[in-house]
Amino acid sequence: MRRRLVLALGLLAVLVALAGCASPFGGGGPDDARLNQNATYEWDTNATTTYDVARGNFTGVIGVENQSYVQLYQRSELGTDEPLDVASLRFRYPDNGTVVAPANRSNFYVNATNSRLNVTLPAAGGQVAFTANRPNAKRFAIPMYLDSAHSVEVVLPPQARVGVPLLSKVSPGGSTSRVLEGSDRMLVRWQSADRGPIVTRYYLARDLLLFGGIGGILALVGVGGALYYLRQIRVLERRREEIGLDVETETDEFDDDDPPPGMR
Repeated sequence: MRRRLVLALGLLAVLVALAGCASPFGGGGPDDARLNQNATYEWDTNATTTYDVARGNFTGVIGVENQSYVQLYQRSELGTDEPLDVASLRFRYPDNGTVVAPANRSNFYVNATNSRLNVTLPAAGGQVAFTANRPNAKRFAIPMYLDSAHSVEVVLPPQARVGVPLLSKVSPGGSTSRVLEGSDRMLVRWQSADRGPIVTRYYLARDLLLFGGIGGILALVGVGGALYYLRQIRVLERRREEIGLDVETETDEFDDDDPPPGMR
């Protein structure tokens, strides 16, 4: 009995340790040094939520109205929710535009659970900004952090494009996209997104040239093969005629007016 109790307690300890390792914070809270790292954000945006996506990370600026907290999370590879591991956390006051870090305000702090990063803001309203890492893949996906319908903008990495159905996907529907003037970056905008997640699967502009070149080569190979096939058919027809295998004549031997053989 005592041995079973020891084994049960040991198993419980292992499960707790594994649960801690599954969290991006290793079972503890977010690192204060990362939260207070220096960063510069573009606060004057044209949308309630704006994401600036780079190759290996992204920044988010979220306008919060009438609430003093926000929950940040992401979808793990196992399909479960986990806290978003953020850095350079900032809050901008709505009245005077003052920007503060968690180290500047005792009422600006975060608390991590197994599935959420709860960010308590120093005031209701304003904007919260953060930086987070992302895989260097041609896909950006993030949940909706605000409950009500609002405008969302995603600025894709340089040379990234959406628009070709087989190479890209944008969700939810109802978005528009354009290349920013004087830039090689594309902006995807939802005027009023009311459900998530926000997903942009994109391709690079050079991919179109690559696929276009491959398509052109395949087309040339196909045309060349067809011409070669027709040429071989012509050669075989001439050989048949030369050796007398062409039995087709203008009139059939039984189609004339003469009687059958033996009755002439």
